[in-house]
Amino acid sequence: MNTVRLGIIMNGVTGRMGTNQHLVRSICAIRAQGGVALADGRCAVPDPILVGRNAARLERLAADNGVSRWTTDLDRALANPEDTIYFDAASTGLRPRLVRNAIAAGKHVYTEKPVAPTLRQALELYTLARDAGVRHGVVQDKLWLPGLLKLKTLVDDGFFGRILSVRGEFGYWVFEGDWQPAQRPSWNYRKEDDGGIIVDMLCHWRYVLDHLFGPVRSVSCLGATHIPQRWDEEGRPYPATAEDAAYATFEIDGTDGIIVAQINSSWVTRVRRDDLAVFHVDGTHGSAVAGLTECWTQHRVNTPKPVWNPDLPQPIDFYATWQKMPNNRAYDNAFKAEWELFIRHLFDGTPFPWDLREGAKGVQLAEAGHQSWRERRWVDLTPLPE
Repeated sequence: MNTVRLGIIMNGVTGRMGTNQHLVRSICAIRAQGGVALADGRCAVPDPILVGRNAARLERLAADNGVSRWTTDLDRALANPEDTIYFDAASTGLRPRLVRNAIAAGKHVYTEKPVAPTLRQALELYTLARDAGVRHGVVQDKLWLPGLLKLKTLVDDGFFGRILSVRGEFGYWVFEGDWQPAQRPSWNYRKEDDGGIIVDMLCHWRYVLDHLFGPVRSVSCLGATHIPQRWDEEGRPYPATAEDAAYATFEIDGTDGIIVAQINSSWVTRVRRDDLAVFHVDGTHGSAVAGLTECWTQHRVNTPKPVWNPDLPQPIDFYATWQKMPNNRAYDNAFKAEWELFIRHLFDGTPFPWDLREGAKGVQLAEAGHQSWRERRWVDLTPLPE
């Protein structure tokens, strides 16, 4: 098969997300399948170079995954004209400078989110990329999760009738780090290191709500730092200066009127639900509950008629009244699916709406969430410049 090489500078992939989702399950998986099929019959085969600060970790990561190239010199990597994409999975605070340098070097940009700590910086990156004429994209992985793809099918099919509300529950218990190691890095809990669940998760909820239900128009958010002290990777105690939970309500401009969405995001909750993230959608004709991989539905003709009587045990098994949607198609890894779309966008010019401007919308919602918490009020979102 005729192939074309695609050089990708992958910065920050020694972290958990960068290693597992972007390197192993996306780029290496694409290489193993022979590349991404293009419109002209060729296949684009990624040739990554891993970039980071720790030479030993980079060398080991490259060897473990059959990657021949790695370096600790990002400037030198950016200077190589044979590598045309810059991918960033570094920390949020470093991202504006790194992406800015990549754009200046003429690289196409694909980046993790949040794209920047502030909306001003995020819009600056979008403007720089647009004016430089480089292609740009932002990871919005949850759109390709099987559960949300099934939910999107229901929305597009009109299953719900008029959508009334969305309730989301996300999170799990992240151990404090003293008696059991934490599952998340310590910087997540330090505001001075751009940590906090509002900036981390409201960026996700912006594109999920926008894409599935309609544009988010306003937000009311309350954050909380429930665990004031945690222990870092070396076992040292430190004060948690960033919020570990956020309780947000959103107004959405739906096609048939305002939709109210409520999403709780928490790293201090113990899970008793179908999945780590669950979205419950209610409409006039039906309801659905979607997790990461599965989706259950209940049409109005199958809705039970409970009667409130606290003096007797509940006679209805409510879980049994829902029907699981079938897996009528094959679902790929969500990160890999978006990588392939971005690669086709580079070569074939196919649409890729998930660009730096869309990424800036997530930062806008996070900023509005912080403002709402600080000022204890609803905050309206204004349209971003084109």
